[in-house]
Amino acid sequence: MLDHCNNYPVFFEHLANQGIDVYAFDQRGWGRSVTKKHDRGLTGPTTRVLADITSMLHTLLPTPIPLFIMGHSMGGAEILHYASTGPSEILSQIRGFISSAPLIALHPSTRPFRATVLAGRLAGRVLPKFQLVQKLEPKWLSRDPEQNKLWEQDELCHDTGTLEGLAGMLDRGIQLESFKVMPKDSAGEGGKIRLLALHGTGDHVNDFAATKAYVEKSELSDKELRTYDGWYHN
Repeated sequence: MLDHCNNYPVFFEHLANQGIDVYAFDQRGWGRSVTKKHDRGLTGPTTRVLADITSMLHTLLPTPIPLFIMGHSMGGAEILHYASTGPSEILSQIRGFISSAPLIALHPSTRPFRATVLAGRLAGRVLPKFQLVQKLEPKWLSRDPEQNKLWEQDELCHDTGTLEGLAGMLDRGIQLESFKVMPKDSAGEGGKIRLLALHGTGDHVNDFAATKAYVEKSELSDKELRTYDGWYHN
């Protein structure tokens, strides 16, 4: 959300220089998946969001090369959902899952009131594609003012969501935060789900504590939380 996959060239180039092939796509409603303003934020319900990940993976599988899937922020939460609920025939071919700064819970300073969430969810049932602007403070993205300025000026990083999309995003987070959606250890390649979670302790967008609690609660035998002291969201 509020981002696109071509916003991380340095990271992707670093992986490529290590001999790692990188494939990425912009989720529906974001980045280059949007061709008209009325398409902004039209992610669809969670079923559609997860089905789009499956479609992407179908273009890469089967493969003799170890396959890892990664998501950042809202995508980080989607990766956790996919590892927990994705098709077994797909999960069994994935070597590992990488969840970066996942939206399990918004940071307390940016979390909406429960009444606001409830009102939005009710309105979304009537007008699911209704668009609304949710401004994100650029200074909390990173400690690099130039990168934050570039993000703010990037037309692909729009601030427009839909009631349906925002409700789905928050609901996915609630299910993760309450531990109702958790990966099963036997589902991944070789009968094992491998999880790497990455999160900066200074993230003011998504709550680091929620990620820490989720990883600690997980019963996966191969899991790791890498923390970055004082780092912001990106």
